[in-house]
Amino acid sequence: MKHFRDEWIQEWCEENGWTDLFRERYNHYWAFPPGAVMPEPIPSEVLRLIKATKGFCAEEKTWLGSAILISITSVVLSYLLQNPMPIIFAFAFAAVTSAKLEVEEI
Repeated sequence: MKHFRDEWIQEWCEENGWTDLFRERYNHYWAFPPGAVMPEPIPSEVLRLIKATKGFCAEEKTWLGSAILISITSVVLSYLLQNPMPIIFAFAFAAVTSAKLEVEEI
């Protein structure tokens, strides 16, 4: 899952003099530091600070909204059907969503 918007990282790079930003893969950004001839990864401390400041990106908000909607729907269905299976499905979906929201390797 993409945890950062490219605009957030680009904004930080412009403020700190880093140039030619590119994304190697999800959540791995590289750029040229001021005065450098080789690109370096954006420091993980900076990525954590950006995440703490900016919050959730659009993809994360979509997953959270889906999890909430499925949970509410499954509670109503479980009550109406008098069956626990919708709640079990909602629990499984929430577990997957929680795992996907975890920011790893930064």
